[in-house]
Amino acid sequence: MNWRNILIPIGLLVLLGAAYQNYKWMGVLAVSGGIVLWLMLHFTRLMTIMKRASERPLGYVASAVMLNAKLKANVPLVHVVAMTRSLGLRQSQALEQPEVFVWRDNTDSSVTCEFVHGRLQKWTLQRPTEAADAVDGPANPQS
Repeated sequence: MNWRNILIPIGLLVLLGAAYQNYKWMGVLAVSGGIVLWLMLHFTRLMTIMKRASERPLGYVASAVMLNAKLKANVPLVHVVAMTRSLGLRQSQALEQPEVFVWRDNTDSSVTCEFVHGRLQKWTLQRPTEAADAVDGPANPQS
């Protein structure tokens, strides 16, 4: 169960109640204005992230290796979309847990991320075998 869905509204109601007790309706108006401003800031941020993501191909990232290095556990899906500036290519069924998304780059490297209830739980980096061989270097021909 996600306690944020319960605690945030209760906290806002307590804040509104305290504002009413101390400043009557002027306090309620001031706190309500602050709450509306907070909601508008989150909405604006979400719309900016989605606008940037809509300008890129689905499931594309500039560098899968750099994305793999930046990812952390329990990061929300919105933060991963903001990092990649692209919506992930869904690999799981709709409304199925865990949600699996893939981001690929130009070298065919990909990062597969699993989200449980919108939070990143685990991720894996897949690189093409040719790239792995190139990193190891060619065999020594003089031996």
